[in-house]
Amino acid sequence: MNALSKQLLQELGAAMEEIAEDEEANVVIITSQGKAFCAGADIAETDLSAPNAALKTTKVFRTVFNSIEALPKPVIAAVNGFALGGGCELALACDLRIASDKASFAFPEVKLGLIPGAGGTQRLPRIIGMSNALEMLLTGKRINAEEAYRFGLVNRVVPADNLLEEARNLAGKLAAVPPLGIGMAKTAVRTGMNMDIGSALELEQQCFRYLTTTKDYGEERNAFLDK
Repeated sequence: MNALSKQLLQELGAAMEEIAEDEEANVVIITSQGKAFCAGADIAETDLSAPNAALKTTKVFRTVFNSIEALPKPVIAAVNGFALGGGCELALACDLRIASDKASFAFPEVKLGLIPGAGGTQRLPRIIGMSNALEMLLTGKRINAEEAYRFGLVNRVVPADNLLEEARNLAGKLAAVPPLGIGMAKTAVRTGMNMDIGSALELEQQCFRYLTTTKDYGEERNAFLDK
């Protein structure tokens, strides 16, 4: 079921730290095998009613998902099957989401008397809007890939057999773009979303100004002029 165990979260967090320092890694694809992309938290592993267990558990999840979101490189979620609860939160932390036609998405926490605790109540409405997000969060209903596409939850839906190929093709296009520009675009969008428009525009200007001083810009500009 690809549940997010403590070990898996530790490995995922360590991988993000390693990738952040790896100059040869320009794009990340997160996917899985089997019928599930990720079934969410491993409920059997943690009793959330134990003292401080909820805070400790959600802190681990948030730290890992925040590291994915903050990575200065594009992260693609290739969602091959169902993404439930924490699994859907994992996909939301990625920059781009490609879903197979067999994928589905849900936040079933409300049926357990809970709410998402690793970013779902905040990232979901920012991506698909408040009304659609509330319907998913309050009912716990599962939506299929096509509905997720209509909501704007995923960027595209592809046949299951072509999922990894499509993700790799997109990764190839992203890897061909100067990496500093991609990193600054992520910073401008993700940080700016939490600012007022005036401050966000100032941030955009700062990012733009910085990029004009970089080697990437100089080389790409000269290459364009030489055509």
